[in-house]
This record gives sequence, C-alpha cells and structure tokens, in this order.
Amino acid sequence: MSTPDVPDEPTTPAQATTEADTAHVPPNTTRVVIAEDEALIRLDLKEMLEEEGYTVVGEAGDGERAVELARELGPDLVILDVKMPVMDGISAAEKIAADSIAPVLMLTAFSQRDLVERARDAGAMAYLVKPFSKSDVVPAIEIAVSRFNELRSLSHEVADLAQRLETRKLVDRAKSVLQTQYGLTEPAAFRWIQKTSMDRRLSMHQVAEAVIQDAEEKRQKQQQK
Repeated sequence: MSTPDVPDEPTTPAQATTEADTAHVPPNTTRVVIAEDEALIRLDLKEMLEEEGYTVVGEAGDGERAVELARELGPDLVILDVKMPVMDGISAAEKIAADSIAPVLMLTAFSQRDLVERARDAGAMAYLVKPFSKSDVVPAIEIAVSRFNELRSLSHEVADLAQRLETRKLVDRAKSVLQTQYGLTEPAAFRWIQKTSMDRRLSMHQVAEAVIQDAEEKRQKQQQK
C-alpha cells in the first residue's frame, strides 16, 4: 500500500486543532499531581505551575505515594521524577498508564536515550530534563496531554495497553515523516493519519506503516540515483 497524497487542506496549527488538542484548555482547568523527592524542586515546580494557572491537587516524595494519589484524586496530569525512593518514577508511570488515569510527564536529570525509551515504554507521554525553566514546562505538558489523548483514541482499535504503546510509537514515527516531508505540524500530522484511517477503513497502525514504508522507498530511490 502506498501512502495516499496529503490532502490539500489548511494545516496551520489553529486549523489543525482537534479534540485531542483542545482537551484540558484553558490550563487553569488542569489538575496536577507532582511527585519529586527533592522538596525544593517540588516547590519550584508547584510555583511554576500555579503561576501558569494549573491547580496542584497532590504532592508526593516517592513513586508509591504518587500512584496512590493518582488513583485517589484522578488528576488530569501526573508529573514524576525518574529517581525516587520506595518506587521509582518509571515503575510508577507504568502503574498509572496501566490504569489509564492520566498523562505522565517525566522529570529526569539525564537525557540518555535508553532512559527516555524506558520511560516511554512504561507509558510516559513526555519528559523534561532538569534543570528546566517555566518556559519549558508548559510545552512539555501540552505534548504529554496531546499524546495521551492520541493514545486514548487508539483504544477502540487496540484493546491491549502494550499494543497501544507500540502503535503509538509507530504513529509517532509516521507523524515525524509527515512533518519532515510535508511541513505539517504534529497535530496536523496526527489528524491526517486519523482521517486517512477513517476514510480508508484502515487501522491507524496500518496507515502509519504505509507512511513509513513509502518514506523508506523514496529514500532508497534517492540513494540509487
């Protein structure tokens, strides 16, 4: 299956806005749980969030308590530090993702690829590398919420969480291809995959595979020239 032509429709961020992008807007409707074992960092992050209109409904100093708070409070977002006592952030993210409670934003002092991949495989939707500023926090939250809603939209075609995460990774790769080849924004690329899936009665997994395969065939042809 070859990739269908990208439709000639406006793809500016405003025009490409979908339900997934508008959820949790405005930010002051978003309820957040923070888990960070360093009290000073936790306080700084809380202040940053509250200055931007977010409501911090729970705080924890370890992963186990973070999971408890997430289950009790049902927040719109959970922010977890990777390294915490009792239960680390990656294990906590896995439990929160398994219950589909809320998007998880991971905090880490390291940007190693293997750590980021472990966090993503556990269900984290985005991550922030410490130290970070307020200008870093809001975009990371928006990405986490948007990706979580994308993942939820896959649930009707993929029941198993592990398979949804695999499909999400494939869709992320396909979005990257569409962004590079056609200059689409990330929301517009997801909208195109979703629309093509519905129009052609294919799963988003199949559409994403087709996009990636088409890009690979074009790359091979370029190499042969």
